[in-house]
Amino acid sequence: MDLLQRLGRFLDRPGFPWKKLIVGFSLAEYLFESFLSARQYRVLQEKKPPKALEGEVSQEVFDKSQAYGRAKAKFGFVANLYSQIQNYGIIYYDLLPKLWGLTGVWLTRYVPAQYQGEIVHTLIFFFTYNIITTVLSIPTSYYSTFVLEEKYGFNKSTVKLWVMDMIKGQALMVVFGAPLLSGFLAIVQKTGNSFFYYLWLFSVVVSLFAITIYPIFILPLFNKLSPLEQGPLKTGVENLAKRLKFPLNSLYVIDGSKRSAHSNAYFYGLPWKKHIVIYDTLIEKSETEEVVGVLAHELGHWSLGHTTKLLGISQFHTFYIFALFSVFINNRSLYQSFGFHKEFPIIIGFILFSDALAPMDTVVKLLMNILSRKFEFQADEFAVKLGYSKDLASSLIKLQIQNLSTMNADWMYASYHFSHPILPERLGALGYYGDEKKADAKKMDGEKPVKASDREL
Repeated sequence: MDLLQRLGRFLDRPGFPWKKLIVGFSLAEYLFESFLSARQYRVLQEKKPPKALEGEVSQEVFDKSQAYGRAKAKFGFVANLYSQIQNYGIIYYDLLPKLWGLTGVWLTRYVPAQYQGEIVHTLIFFFTYNIITTVLSIPTSYYSTFVLEEKYGFNKSTVKLWVMDMIKGQALMVVFGAPLLSGFLAIVQKTGNSFFYYLWLFSVVVSLFAITIYPIFILPLFNKLSPLEQGPLKTGVENLAKRLKFPLNSLYVIDGSKRSAHSNAYFYGLPWKKHIVIYDTLIEKSETEEVVGVLAHELGHWSLGHTTKLLGISQFHTFYIFALFSVFINNRSLYQSFGFHKEFPIIIGFILFSDALAPMDTVVKLLMNILSRKFEFQADEFAVKLGYSKDLASSLIKLQIQNLSTMNADWMYASYHFSHPILPERLGALGYYGDEKKADAKKMDGEKPVKASDREL
């Protein structure tokens, strides 16, 4: 703790150009990611599928996948530039201190004196700032959903549903965000220099609470969970769970088709009571054994301890962030560089600290994706040992075609952005080489494609 305090005093240098440094970090990250995207765009201009997929994917499907990938890449260039301009505008025009001052005026005018203070002021500031950023994100969100995804047949949402989702999101932010943020601030205010220990313990409790309440109270606001009906699929999944001694409590089907044709399956719950959720689109597009094969992969993560390891890494990451925050929380030169000369709000310190931490977060993201891809290979191998090699490979190929997912990737782009190996790598590891029969593009045209996600099966 003494070391952290000494480091904090060392970094608190009057006149130090924190603003220029953080703007430089942001610009460097933007240029780096644009460089990676440009490398990936060259791959998206290739005319032939990778050799590993030549016997599985028709030229027509490959061409559609490449076109979709290029469209997303172009949109990404514009969206990232838009975000960069927003961030620069907020910093250049000192919008943070101006908004803090404005919400302070509201506090004194409309809030009874007994409730005034930094915590209530912070809540007003935070929710106002969140509304502003949400409004600013509307153009890119709307274009992504109702132009880009609509063009390629992925979108199943309506404008009404899209708007309702935003409203529900804001409501949840108030209901759950207010007590969590209040607790965060109260801990920092009352526990002195050792606040980061208590913040970490608070985050652990919140995580366990979220695991419990999310499927019960939050998920039903957006989707409907229905018990999986009796039949071969339910029998197959239950037998797999018994075989692995997985503490299965219930099996659900989620109406993912309500918003898109995206397919997936996952499990959640406490260590002694787990629930499996299967998307209705996955059941619709796959054979029974293929779905069981996918779940063999997912339960492989559990059996191999991947979920526990990732949880441990996440908690360590959270602890070191809070510990580093203790170095910056009293850094007056950081506040002053961004226009805060008389007041030094905790929430502002955390926002600025997060911006200063950007280079380290980039390294963490790279390392976590490397570890995640390793875990994906191990989970695939686990499914192979259970006898689901062909079923899992067949399901992955179907989803790749239905998704119009990127079928190849630049190695540098993939290392930084992908949490999963690309399909040719996974098929090679599964020992699957197909029957040299190409997927029937005409047949696929009659099916709705599946929206690609950042984290697929």
